[in-house]
Amino acid sequence: MELVCPAGGLPALKAAVDNGADWVYLGLRDDTNARNFPGLNFDAAALAAGLAYAHQRSRKVLVAINTYPQAGNWARWTAAVDRVAALGVDAIIVADPGLLRYASRTHPALELHLSVQGSATSYEAINFFHEHFGIKRAVLPRVLSLAQVALVARHTPVEIEVFGFGGLCVMVEGRCALSAYACGEAPNLSGACSPAHAVRWKETPAGLESRLNGVLIDRYATGERAAYPTVCKGRYAAGTDTYYAFEEPTSLNTLEMLPEFARIGVRAVKIEGRQRSPAYVAQVTRVWREAIDAQEAGRFAPRAKWQQALARHAEGSQTTLGAFSRPWK
Repeated sequence: MELVCPAGGLPALKAAVDNGADWVYLGLRDDTNARNFPGLNFDAAALAAGLAYAHQRSRKVLVAINTYPQAGNWARWTAAVDRVAALGVDAIIVADPGLLRYASRTHPALELHLSVQGSATSYEAINFFHEHFGIKRAVLPRVLSLAQVALVARHTPVEIEVFGFGGLCVMVEGRCALSAYACGEAPNLSGACSPAHAVRWKETPAGLESRLNGVLIDRYATGERAAYPTVCKGRYAAGTDTYYAFEEPTSLNTLEMLPEFARIGVRAVKIEGRQRSPAYVAQVTRVWREAIDAQEAGRFAPRAKWQQALARHAEGSQTTLGAFSRPWK
C-alpha cells in the first residue's frame, strides 16, 4: 500500500519525501488545479527542483491538473499537460474526459490517474475511463462505504486510491455550489473554494466576523479560534439556534481502518492538504508511514501517540470516519 502526500510548495514536498511519502502530489500556479490560492503551488523552476529531490530519493511526483477547462481556455490546460510531461513528472491527476483523451493521445507514456473530482463511484465508471483513456489509478470520492469500495476494487483492473486523512466537504468533491453562489466562481473551474480575494475579516462590537464576498460566515468571541471562512463550515442562525447548520469543522481520519483497506485491495492512501503547512505535511506523513509499515509487517495496532498527533492537525480538533461509519445501517 502506497502513501500519497500533499505539497503546496517546495518545502512541503521535501517534508513529504523526508518523512516517507511514496508519492507527492502538487499543482501549478494557476487555475488548472483545485487548490489555486495565492502563494501556493509550483512554477517551472520549483517543480523541476522538486522532481529532482524526489527522484534522487526514489519517490514519485504527481501533478494535479484536475479542474475543468472551458471552450475559451482549453489551450491553457493542454499546455499544462505538455509542460509537466516535458519536465518528467511520474503521473498527472485529471478529471475532465476531454483532457484525459488529449493526454492519453499526446503523451501515451504519461501515467494517468483519475481525480476525485471525476466523481467515479462505480466500477463501471472507472472501467470506462480505463478502456477509453488508459487510466492506471482512480481516486475514489469520499462518499463510499467500505463495502462499496471493496465492490469497486474487485471489479476493476485500475488501482484504487482512497483518502485517509484531511478535510471533508458536503458537496460532490469540490463542485461547490455554495461557494459558487457566494463568490460567483465555481471551484472546479477557477480552482479555489472560498478564493482569497473574497475573504474579509472585521472586528465588530459583536466579535470578529468572517465574510465571503459580503456573506457573513461566522462570528467569533474574544479568544475563540477563528477558521478560514468556507460557506459549508460557517455558523448560521437557523430557527432559534445558531450552529454549524451544514457541516461541523472536522477531519477524516481512517487510520484504524488500514487493515481493512489492505484486505480489500486498496492500492494507495491519500492525505489531503496541499493548502496546509510543511509542518502538517511532515507530521501527518510520518504517522501514516509508521502505520503503513506496521501494517505491511503484520504488527499493526492503533497507537495513542499516532491519534494524538493527527488530532492536533484536525479541523476543529475533531475527527470522523466519514462515510465509512454508517451506524444507521
